[in-house]
Amino acid sequence: MSNPWRGEVELDINGEARVMRLTLGALAELEAQLGETTIVDLVARFETGKTSAQDVMALIVAGLRGGGWNVTAEDLVSAEIAGGITGAAKAAAKLLARAFVVPGAAA
Repeated sequence: MSNPWRGEVELDINGEARVMRLTLGALAELEAQLGETTIVDLVARFETGKTSAQDVMALIVAGLRGGGWNVTAEDLVSAEIAGGITGAAKAAAKLLARAFVVPGAAA
């Protein structure tokens, strides 16, 4: 079960609930993978609405790694994610929001 106070989001992968969390290390890894130089640039990339499937995958992988699962994008290529691309994108968006907003606070 995920804890929103810790910035966690749950995602069902292959029928198993996995916890995602954007730790500082996970964010640094994500910045490097996506070629962004600041956290502000990273967040802006996702807020523009021009996010690619690779961006969503990178965010999910970073979140899963931050949540304690040592996974790569290659491990998830054939994985069944609940809700498909829409479910993955929603979970990724929620993950990014929870990394920077305290639950219950106005965004």
